[in-house]
Amino acid sequence: MADKVLIKTTSDNVQILVSKGSKSESPHDFRVHYKEPGKRTRTPKHIHIIIDLYMKLSKNQELTLKFVDYLISMMQSLTPETKFPPSVQISNHPFSDFSELNQYGEYNVEFICAVTELIMMQEKTNYPNGNLNVKVFKMFRNNHKDIFAVVGAATFR
Repeated sequence: MADKVLIKTTSDNVQILVSKGSKSESPHDFRVHYKEPGKRTRTPKHIHIIIDLYMKLSKNQELTLKFVDYLISMMQSLTPETKFPPSVQISNHPFSDFSELNQYGEYNVEFICAVTELIMMQEKTNYPNGNLNVKVFKMFRNNHKDIFAVVGAATFR
């Protein structure tokens, strides 16, 4: 992990890391990674978060949709990064408001907030007018019953 910089450790000891990216000419480009205790370092993808949200949705639709509304609002407030490593822009995520969702799916809401924030900052850094991440979450929010379309958007198809 020498080339990776620790940004945050979640309450369940998942390390959120970044490394220098290569998607754009921006000197602040970065990639997001995470490492769960006892597992290898992984790179989160949109589809991982969307699948987890579907698991949460199946158990508590109302709270999951409120959580997605929060994520969309949070993503829209972020700005491109101006340095490497990036800094967390939103430090007071309302984890307790959505803690019931931690019972469902693979990821807890703290992890989803941190990773989604960094992925959106990455997009805004590489593509200042980009909003693909927001579109994927809005599609989930508004069309969650059309799993094929949402998964296609999350995998950029």
